[in-house]
Amino acid sequence: MKAMILSAGLGTRLKPLTNDIPKALVEINGITLLENAIETVSRFGFNDIIINVHHFSEKVKKFISENNFSANITISDESEQLLDTGGGLKKVSSFFGNEDFLLYNVDIVSDIDLGKMMLQHKKNNAIVTLAVRKRKSSRYLLFNENKVLCGWRNEKSGEEIIIRKSEKYYKLAFSGIHIINSKIFELMPTEEKFSIIKLYLDIAKENKLQSFDHSNSKWIDAGKINGLKVAENILKEKIK
Repeated sequence: MKAMILSAGLGTRLKPLTNDIPKALVEINGITLLENAIETVSRFGFNDIIINVHHFSEKVKKFISENNFSANITISDESEQLLDTGGGLKKVSSFFGNEDFLLYNVDIVSDIDLGKMMLQHKKNNAIVTLAVRKRKSSRYLLFNENKVLCGWRNEKSGEEIIIRKSEKYYKLAFSGIHIINSKIFELMPTEEKFSIIKLYLDIAKENKLQSFDHSNSKWIDAGKINGLKVAENILKEKIK
């Protein structure tokens, strides 16, 4: 199975650690975020992986070339222009063929069951399945009782986008992990650079995007300084 690891971000939330290295090479317990992401996805059979790079891109390429990963690794170079999450995926559309595939943020550390998530995705015939959980956040995705995406809400600004009407909305925080049907590429805009969450909201009225609630698993966004200590503890548990 195929996967893309999103690792082209500037890593501004991890400064000063990212002053000289990309966030993908920030270490936790001696393991880089990139190594952890590769190990996490490949453990569930996603062994054909494409990784996008931008910030200190040559350092990421060098790191990959000098390490013997069990997975097959391909690089998507965004050195000239950072394409955002949606644009980065669009750039490598030919990599995926007609398969359902995984999209995974490099700074996520979790023991989520990706196999179970894929099974649910296929069973529900969704175009996108989004890993979500009950946690405090400034932004939420809104789902109905059938776990179908209905909208988005910014708790700080009060901004809200509703695509599907529902008697009740269940707000869940996105975990930076997606399983996607390759038909998504037919629905993408003509622009080169765009947010994938914006794309999801644009297509959710006519297409089924569903939630995979993994609130009972361990998870942390290690892309910010205060998440690194929690990530250390999760990795210790995974290694046991």
